[in-house]
Amino acid sequence: MEEELEEASRLGVTGMITISTTVEDAARALAVARMHERVWCAAGVHPLYADQAGPSVGHDWDAMYAVASDARCVAWGELGLDNHYKEPEARVQRAVLEEQLEFIQKCSRGEWRSRQGGVAIRKPVVVHCREAFDDLIPVLRGTSLPPERFVFHCFTGTPADVRKVLDFGASVSFTGVATYRNAAEVKEAARLVPADRVMVETDAPFLAPDPMRGRRPCRPAWTRYVAESLAATRGEGFDAFHEQVNRNTRAFFGVDAR
Repeated sequence: MEEELEEASRLGVTGMITISTTVEDAARALAVARMHERVWCAAGVHPLYADQAGPSVGHDWDAMYAVASDARCVAWGELGLDNHYKEPEARVQRAVLEEQLEFIQKCSRGEWRSRQGGVAIRKPVVVHCREAFDDLIPVLRGTSLPPERFVFHCFTGTPADVRKVLDFGASVSFTGVATYRNAAEVKEAARLVPADRVMVETDAPFLAPDPMRGRRPCRPAWTRYVAESLAATRGEGFDAFHEQVNRNTRAFFGVDAR
């Protein structure tokens, strides 16, 4: 891990947020975050892991609450819907999404009762949305959570899709996909996002950006290449774009890794 942090720092990537996919994964992510000053984590159930809990047991939201209560956890997620894959079934994804959002809303109001107590937890939400914008956005809009506290991560949709996200009020984050020569629609979408609502990421260990495309695992340091490519796509200087992304990240997640 220290090697990852050192490589990232050399390329100007001074902090990392590691996403979780299950309750158990969230606990592991928190353990990593506690060990490193410039690493934070998120807590959520990914739609493609929605069926990882037994039907008689369900997802352990008390355990998720324990992770989210920690200062090193700076977001919920990732959560959402994925229509690209047939499994888990859409109805399973939808049920877990709605249950998870209800849990998050109760946490934000200080109404979740668990072994840790009922302290209000208000964190931004990292959204997974693949080929599901028309299904997912109405669900998010139906919650009491502020639209500006959502970020649609790993955006791979069309310009029409990004307009739906922006009309909803959320931010948008781009990965190595935005660096690919065959991703014209993603690049066009990236040009539409207002400066104060754009972020960058790697989606490591997947989607390594050019010039590292095809290498596994993708490394956090390579966020630098995503940022350079996005700045060029948007017709902006890298230094100014880098600083804007840093401001957006600090404001959204409440972290400062300078």
